[in-house]
Amino acid sequence: MSPEPAAPPLAPSSADLGRGLSTEVLLYVVLAGVFVTCLVLGDVTGGKAFATPVGPVSVGMILFPVTFLLTDVINDFYGKRGARFVTGVGAAMATLSYLALVVTTALPTDAESYFLDGEYAKIFGGSSKLFIASIVAYLLGQLLDIQVFHFWKRLTRGRHLWLRATGSTLLSQLVDTAVINTIFWGGVADKSASWIAAKIVREYLIKVGIAVLLTPVVYALHAFIVRRLSLTPLPHRDN
Repeated sequence: MSPEPAAPPLAPSSADLGRGLSTEVLLYVVLAGVFVTCLVLGDVTGGKAFATPVGPVSVGMILFPVTFLLTDVINDFYGKRGARFVTGVGAAMATLSYLALVVTTALPTDAESYFLDGEYAKIFGGSSKLFIASIVAYLLGQLLDIQVFHFWKRLTRGRHLWLRATGSTLLSQLVDTAVINTIFWGGVADKSASWIAAKIVREYLIKVGIAVLLTPVVYALHAFIVRRLSLTPLPHRDN
């Protein structure tokens, strides 16, 4: 069994610091920054819903599929280690954001504050149950996405980018959507199992639609990295 090819460094070496960050490190930082931004904003804005032909859907559904797209790109160029590292950073930053919002919500509000207590708490307060559901669903979905992506990459010997990108996202998004809704809405008195199931199906279909629409973006970003930045994806593993 051959070892997995070493991923590009996740931190600049002393030589890089002396002459400027390497292209690999700069790209990784940008991809990780966009990833964490979409993750945190998806959590913060998730309380707003917009109308669709299939019913109300959280605006967070727009941003969360982007994180899976970026996971696939990072997976391809930095391997499992790089993708798992970003996943861990994302979980840590989401936790930091939640704790910061809990603290700032608890602080007393001045009479001249733009937000009053109730307004700020309603927008940014959130709930511990939602946070736990979100983190558990996120970690399970992301780690599954990483594994399935590499399964398809090995099976196709590095060909058919659309298959490993879309195939991994379809399964991981299903798990993510099912877990967060089951944990958060399960046990709520006025929410039946059929209501939760319908919500899971509705949100999953929205995510699938966004994932399919983002497939050309995956190809465009992949091509930009290869042609303009002169970086190549890590080779697939034969084992």
